[in-house]
Amino acid sequence: MVKKILIALLCVIAQGAIAQKGTISPYSYFGIGDQRDNGTVENQMMGGLSLYADSIHINLTNPAAYSKLRLTTYTAGISHKEYRLKDFTQEQKTSVTNLDYLSIGFPVAPKVGAGFGLMPYSSVGYSLNDITTNSNGAEVTNIFTGDGGVNRIYASIGFEPIKNLSLGVTASYNFGTLDYERIQSVEDVQFGTIDRRESKINGYDFNYSLNYTPTIKEKYTLFTSIVVNTQGNLVAKNTQTLGSFSLVSGRDIEVVDVNLDANNLRNTEIKIPTKATLGLGFGEDKKWFLGAEYSFQKFSDFENQFLGIQNVTYDDASSFAFGGYWVPDYRSLSGYFKRITYRAGLRYDMSGMTVNGKDINDFGITFGLGMPLGNSFSNLNLGFELGRRGTTDANLVEESYLKINVGLSLNDKWFQKRKIN
Repeated sequence: MVKKILIALLCVIAQGAIAQKGTISPYSYFGIGDQRDNGTVENQMMGGLSLYADSIHINLTNPAAYSKLRLTTYTAGISHKEYRLKDFTQEQKTSVTNLDYLSIGFPVAPKVGAGFGLMPYSSVGYSLNDITTNSNGAEVTNIFTGDGGVNRIYASIGFEPIKNLSLGVTASYNFGTLDYERIQSVEDVQFGTIDRRESKINGYDFNYSLNYTPTIKEKYTLFTSIVVNTQGNLVAKNTQTLGSFSLVSGRDIEVVDVNLDANNLRNTEIKIPTKATLGLGFGEDKKWFLGAEYSFQKFSDFENQFLGIQNVTYDDASSFAFGGYWVPDYRSLSGYFKRITYRAGLRYDMSGMTVNGKDINDFGITFGLGMPLGNSFSNLNLGFELGRRGTTDANLVEESYLKINVGLSLNDKWFQKRKIN
């Protein structure tokens, strides 16, 4: 009964989350938007680590982990993010709520597991104003807005061909629409100009992983992991319109389609460079775990020709993550708090994106709780993240944020023969 109530509540909240923008960050103006966290709440609250795997939780970022599943697992997550956006002169507060993932995983055979699901890949959502003065001393206002995002449908399989060695692969299909608009008006001029651009995006990518988890001194486990997300080759079908509009009524006066074929911009490729992650951890099963990961990506190869933004460059990206969990006594019958999983971590992402000559980096501290539901293996996961991204230097924006995550991990048995007494 508790599970049904929680599922219904999550669905109601998720409906509201889907209707909202995925982000309100000004940095979603670049690239293909903000790339979203693609791990479950459990992973995100350990600094985003992907190397840990067990038998009752889905690991969305490490397909080899599916080989550990012993029960069918349904998982869903939502997040709420409170932003404080600050530049050199002013400050603004806002928030956004999102559905982060809907997934299912299940054992197919001994030491073989599979899963599939849906999650957002990237989000665009910004509104920027730029006011300058032209050579005639008139004030020129540019308003930049963007909306949309790229979603992902995926299928994964993981298996353990040799004891303690697991392999896995995830195939993802990415699709979505990104909308960009720029409005310019000049002081004391009756009409303004408008530039609208749209990219319909689709494409595939693959994620491969290898986990080696030998037992040490009978009760400890060494966790090692290699995850390689191969280059994502996305195809964008682009359209652009230019025109003028009335500043009084807001109506378009004359809008024409731009001939993108003349510059080979009708159909463009967006290549998301290969990302590799190395992980190392140590722990005692169902009691505690500590781990660290290092990721690197040759992001200097990234380019979005259609947008043609001048004040951004891309360098190679890297990130560090550290985290773990602790369970006081998972078998405790008298103390509920002893069966709670306490998680914490931190991460530092060097995005590789440089705007106005300044690197845009992201730092976050994470912590959370995994709370058992009744006497089952299912659990409700709560997570919190405090972070900061960007800078106020060079006329840029610094983002401070509090992120609250809620996730459900529900377990069941499939293909179980019924017994008749």
